[in-house]
Amino acid sequence: MRTAEIKRTTAETQISLKLGIDGGVETRIETGCGFLDHMLTLFCHHGRFGLAVNAKGDTEVDYHHLTEDLGIVLGTAFAQALGDKRGITRYGGMTLPMDEALLSVYLDLSGRPGYFANLAIPSPKVGDFDTELVDEFMAALCRGMGLNLHIVQHRGTNSHHIIEGVFKALGRALRQAVTLDPAIAGEIPSSKGAL
Repeated sequence: MRTAEIKRTTAETQISLKLGIDGGVETRIETGCGFLDHMLTLFCHHGRFGLAVNAKGDTEVDYHHLTEDLGIVLGTAFAQALGDKRGITRYGGMTLPMDEALLSVYLDLSGRPGYFANLAIPSPKVGDFDTELVDEFMAALCRGMGLNLHIVQHRGTNSHHIIEGVFKALGRALRQAVTLDPAIAGEIPSSKGAL
């Protein structure tokens, strides 16, 4: 089973996370931020991942530290669960409509982190969540996982729909990338022999 369990405590956040790439973990997400819980639940549902998260942070300030640290820990959990990445497809991509919004997510589990996006989210907040934190979460996820991630917003006027489309498309694209390819069973999916 491709699983990982991480506990991380800093002066700003306390995070306990268990990931099952192929399921086997009941998805239960408790961060204290309803919108973030909703997005991570959608990500797991569309990626078919199991994720248990209990996280607390200095949310009396804002959700910045909590969101960024969750990205780091989730990315690190994926990296641990994937190990040397033998036999995985490595690449994934998804263009996904979410009502009036249309988003594309393309990614490579290359080990070389990079986050590239053109998100134009019209409102500064959805509920009490600062929409600029979407970029913070994604950049932290990429650093933790060694993920190269491109997000293209083709259209969208509703901030909730745009962000929801991103998380759903990310889940589906990542599911493609982590899927084991029987044609390369046991092989590292790189001509260099390492990722």
